[in-house]
Amino acid sequence: MNNDVSPGSGRTNRVLLCVLDDTDELHIALDYASMRSKRTGARVGLLFVMEQADAFQHWASVGDLMREEARADAERRLLQAADRVKRLSGLTPLLYIREGQCGEEVVQQIEEDSDIAFLILAANTGKEGPGPLITEITGKAIGRLHIPLVIVPGNMSEEEVQSFA
Repeated sequence: MNNDVSPGSGRTNRVLLCVLDDTDELHIALDYASMRSKRTGARVGLLFVMEQADAFQHWASVGDLMREEARADAERRLLQAADRVKRLSGLTPLLYIREGQCGEEVVQQIEEDSDIAFLILAANTGKEGPGPLITEITGKAIGRLHIPLVIVPGNMSEEEVQSFA
């Protein structure tokens, strides 16, 4: 049974997952996913992983305040990225917030959501390597992924991104 496409809609239930981080190449992953979404009808999913505020466990109110501030920042960043995705794809993306260690939370989100069909990340092309998330996913977690991992080079031009998406 194929549940990826609703009859007659041209839309799929598939989700192209992007992880929001502080890297310079994030916009490449967002653009690729957005353009791919526009061509295929898949939805873009945006995941932001907040670090745990464990350092202040003995001061619960401080930890709670830090968690609230981190969540507000996560929501702000997700909405900014969502605007970009919607402008490029024409579809409102799905938004996810998780708390924990980034690589583990990415894998957990994929394991928990069967609609996620692709993980799309952009790689740093400098000497320092592709980035910590790609290093972790391709090193420790690749065996747990049951979906394709798309790594888009972070130095691609807009035209190149469009042609490959």
